[in-house]
Amino acid sequence: MNSADIVIVGTGHGGAQAAIALRQQGHDETIMLIGREAMPPYERPPLSKEYLAGDKAFERIMIRPEKFWADKNIALKLGSGVIEIDWMAHQLTLSNGETITYRKLIWAGGADPRRLPCKGANSSGVFYVRDKRDADAMMAALQGGAKRAVVIGGGYIGLEAAAVLRKLGSDVTLLEAQDRLLARVAGEELSDFYAAEHRRQGVDVRLGVNVEEIIADDGRAAGVRLDDGEVIHCDMVVAGIGIIPAVAPLIAAGAAGSNGVDVDVYCRTTLDDIYAIGDCAAHANPFAGSAVIRLESVQNAHDMANTVARAIMGDKQPYHALPWFWSNQYDLKLQTAGLNTGYDETVLRGDPQARKFTVVYLIEGRPVAFDCVGTMKDYVQGRKLLEGGVEQVDRDLLADPEVPLKELG
Repeated sequence: MNSADIVIVGTGHGGAQAAIALRQQGHDETIMLIGREAMPPYERPPLSKEYLAGDKAFERIMIRPEKFWADKNIALKLGSGVIEIDWMAHQLTLSNGETITYRKLIWAGGADPRRLPCKGANSSGVFYVRDKRDADAMMAALQGGAKRAVVIGGGYIGLEAAAVLRKLGSDVTLLEAQDRLLARVAGEELSDFYAAEHRRQGVDVRLGVNVEEIIADDGRAAGVRLDDGEVIHCDMVVAGIGIIPAVAPLIAAGAAGSNGVDVDVYCRTTLDDIYAIGDCAAHANPFAGSAVIRLESVQNAHDMANTVARAIMGDKQPYHALPWFWSNQYDLKLQTAGLNTGYDETVLRGDPQARKFTVVYLIEGRPVAFDCVGTMKDYVQGRKLLEGGVEQVDRDLLADPEVPLKELG
């Protein structure tokens, strides 16, 4: 099969959901999913959580059983990526040399992990948690006797990996170049809480440090040298320092974009008949003051996929979905609703010492986001407040965990 009515590039959550939504909306022409990996669509978030910990087998993180795709007449072309797009001819060239023609193209290529920029970064034993192969390699290293791990990066991927490694019995040192964890995505209350929690769990958390070199022994990572000369000896290195949108073929074909690929309210790129969704799609988000951003979340990929499916089927509805995220670390569950972009104030509900609290982010007195640690009720009610367009609220009431958030709307 070298052509399809709709070709979807990327077999992550966004690509899979786009195919599913098209069938749900009545599309009965051919659909093809193209993926660089050799396995059918599966969920990525559990890779640094349940899958790495051994709590979930691969079959349990598959988006659908393999038989589903055949039953829905969705062709899977796996193990080969797209290297070139001829948008005028509506044609793709794959890394295996094949050419595929399409009527509509949905780009759900996601992103690739940002590589460490230091000497020794390509040594064996340096891992990035982005796909199943990465997680499997880490598991093999642990089973092979690796006991000392250095995690580079204090974002959610790094923190989740550190938590799993501690659960599996590894000695863990976590290095973050900023002066606090989660500096890019969270306020100081949450940063301080997770730093204290990881230290309580036995992680050596170091802030404001920079990596100069990965020291290799016979080609395998054996230590990390900091810029002050200190060497931290280890058996493995896990890097979580961000991602790079996988959009090179789109940009080379002429699509607009600098941080990812630009899309409009219907997720259309500037190239005819080509849409983009998920981590790689830069869009004006109404929950970020209409700033053009990328959102790295399952929610965004899922909702953008539905937006594109509706648009292709003639039911155009602008993308408008409240962002939400989650993170599992140890026995803690963090749930986030909204975007704290540009916040000028925070209000704390509850007590971080009790490991149950909410951080509310405000702009000129108006709540714009909630970080909820063990406070499911706050998360559910906070989402509804944001979706309803809440205005200024009384800060004293907002800070009182006994006052339900639903009463403030």
